[in-house]
Amino acid sequence: MDSKPAVSRTTGLTLRGLLILSVIFLLVGWLVNTPPGILGKADAVGYAVCHRIDLRSFHLGERQIPLCARCTGMYLGAVLGIGFQAWNKPRRAGSPRRSVLIALGLLAAAFAFDGINSYLHLIPGTPRLYEPQNWLRLFTGSGMGLALAGMLYPAFNQTFWKHSDPRPALQNLGSLGVLVALASLLNLLVMTENPLVLYPLALVSAAGVLLVLTMIYSLVWLMLFRVENRLEHLAQAWLPLLGGFGLALLQIAVLDWLRYLLTGTWDGFHLG
Repeated sequence: MDSKPAVSRTTGLTLRGLLILSVIFLLVGWLVNTPPGILGKADAVGYAVCHRIDLRSFHLGERQIPLCARCTGMYLGAVLGIGFQAWNKPRRAGSPRRSVLIALGLLAAAFAFDGINSYLHLIPGTPRLYEPQNWLRLFTGSGMGLALAGMLYPAFNQTFWKHSDPRPALQNLGSLGVLVALASLLNLLVMTENPLVLYPLALVSAAGVLLVLTMIYSLVWLMLFRVENRLEHLAQAWLPLLGGFGLALLQIAVLDWLRYLLTGTWDGFHLG
């Protein structure tokens, strides 16, 4: 009578072991085959998701940071938004109120509008609404990051936890206003290009790529194995989080490989 549970436990342990070994193997392979140093690894993360055009990026001295201005803002905003909600309103899973959703939609629309205008400047002869600026890319990017965090955080809690709080994490426009103010402060710090603040912020923005992808793929992992809403403690979440991290790293590694195969360089795209 006890043989089936014993077999099930053994299978589960084997699958966990295979997952751990697979992620370790993938991580080591990626670390070995990407540029050296912490910033080099951050460059490789950015290389998978960002054009990394030098003129559209901030710099540490003469060195371009891992993500362009727009992506730097977006992933800093996402990290800030997720961290703020997790610290301030843990496990809240309710969708933002309508007023907050409208405000988040406007932030996303500003991101899209500025992105389209910036893209039009790459095409000779197209109408140009205004001259693109890195500070605009940074601010609209951070707005998009806050919008992403505002939607991803409650979706994560809705799917992960057996007992989540149904109230929204972003309760009102005041909460969002605090986030916008904090994001604006981070943006001003980035714009100084002071190495003492830009260096850690550049690393945080690159880590934000992994954070966002890990959260998304962890949700996919739970839904794929149909184990949503069963976790009660953070200690129980390590397996889907590890699986999500593995899938995130796999995506980055594949995109790195394809882009390097096509370009033969770790540099960003060049204009002109």
